[in-house]
Amino acid sequence: MTNEELAAAAREAAKGAYSPYSKFRVGAIVLGRNGEIVSGVNVENAAYPSSTCAEANAVTTAVAQGIRDIEAVAVVCLDAETIDGGYPCGRCRQVMNEFGVDRVVVSSADGSEIREHKLSELLPFGFEL
Repeated sequence: MTNEELAAAAREAAKGAYSPYSKFRVGAIVLGRNGEIVSGVNVENAAYPSSTCAEANAVTTAVAQGIRDIEAVAVVCLDAETIDGGYPCGRCRQVMNEFGVDRVVVSSADGSEIREHKLSELLPFGFEL
């Protein structure tokens, strides 16, 4: 699946985000090495620490479906002013690290800019046992 296709799928997923507090709708797509696609969205909660990021939602849903080998994760924030406002947080980067994600695709809200990164660029010293 191309970066453009992954970004478009993440953009579509973001429409289902539950973000009544931040108004920051985020969608993520997991591409398993087996070709399976799983989506996730951010789900906020009035008790902020109980909220879930889109990337973690997508990865943990994929894991629940038996996908343990993840090739890529794509993420889009529909409400970020620039592409830089849509990058995964540190917690999500570590979640991706746990399941061997190779590439992270980040897209601007309108899809005009798409960046691909190795996870090791975004998380140079990820925690591993």
